[in-house]
Amino acid sequence: MDMTTDSDLDLEVLSQRLKQTSLSPASVQFLMWKWLTINAECPMRLINFPMDGHSCPLKFGSYAYPMSEIVYTWKKGPLFSVEVPQESSSLLQYDLIGQTVSSERLKSNTGEYIVMTVYFHLQRKMGFFLIQTYIPCIMTVILAQVSFWIDKESVPARTVFGITTVLTMTTLSISARHSLPKVSYATAMDWFIAVCFAFVFSALIEFAAVNYFSTLQANKELRRANIARAAAAAAAARSDGEGVLNPLDPGGVLKKRMNSLSQRSATDRFSRPSQSDFHQQGSAVPANNMLIGTSIIDKYSRILFPLSFGAFNLVYWIVYLTKDTMESREV
Repeated sequence: MDMTTDSDLDLEVLSQRLKQTSLSPASVQFLMWKWLTINAECPMRLINFPMDGHSCPLKFGSYAYPMSEIVYTWKKGPLFSVEVPQESSSLLQYDLIGQTVSSERLKSNTGEYIVMTVYFHLQRKMGFFLIQTYIPCIMTVILAQVSFWIDKESVPARTVFGITTVLTMTTLSISARHSLPKVSYATAMDWFIAVCFAFVFSALIEFAAVNYFSTLQANKELRRANIARAAAAAAAARSDGEGVLNPLDPGGVLKKRMNSLSQRSATDRFSRPSQSDFHQQGSAVPANNMLIGTSIIDKYSRILFPLSFGAFNLVYWIVYLTKDTMESREV
């Protein structure tokens, strides 16, 4: 008798007894059994990792004796022929949720053979991955969204928030990959980490947009204020010049020139503000009161980011916890 599985087997079979036993034409039954130690591999598809389940097959058959010589049957039927003791079903990463058996016939050029298969159904324990990966990722995304409630003038604080959370997500992604075989497709954990990384990086980009548009708006307001002050000063200079009469300038030529010079100097003084009047992008202290307050982008982000992240988690966990993730592989 030969036994075939997914990998090599460590078998110690006393075949001498079978060779020395002679069978007569009459119906003769004999019983021979021996403990076997089998090291078998289970093919796994990790697309649903770590919520995955696997049906690991163990096949018994003979390639030397066809059905005309040996017939394999389950002695106690398909439900009770395979028994797994409770002390032998304890695994570190998996829960043995059951086993099923089946029989099939294979036809070849040399005859017809019977192959008996036992499927061990394993479900992965995900407590380790919740503590080490999922909860830290969720907390990192929440920490990144806290920066929306910090004043936009606190540039160093919000910059530290963004960069720290991005680096943390990168570290979590690398550490999570260490516990996985090197597969060419994305797993369920990879998708979760990728979405969390996108939320964290978007929070950093959001602050860059807030800082840019706030600075742009403040500089526009400064230009408008300076132009208004220049116009008011020019009007005041004209009114002062018209009220003064010079007896040496009866035609008013000198007065017109003086008014023109005063208007030009006032316009230049107020229409060309100094460099310190404008707010430089990225500075921690605003140069005017127009930058103080909450940005409209921050107001929307405080609502949209938590709602979208909560909706993603709701869909993610409902899909994977209600999905039949048991992977069956015929070998």
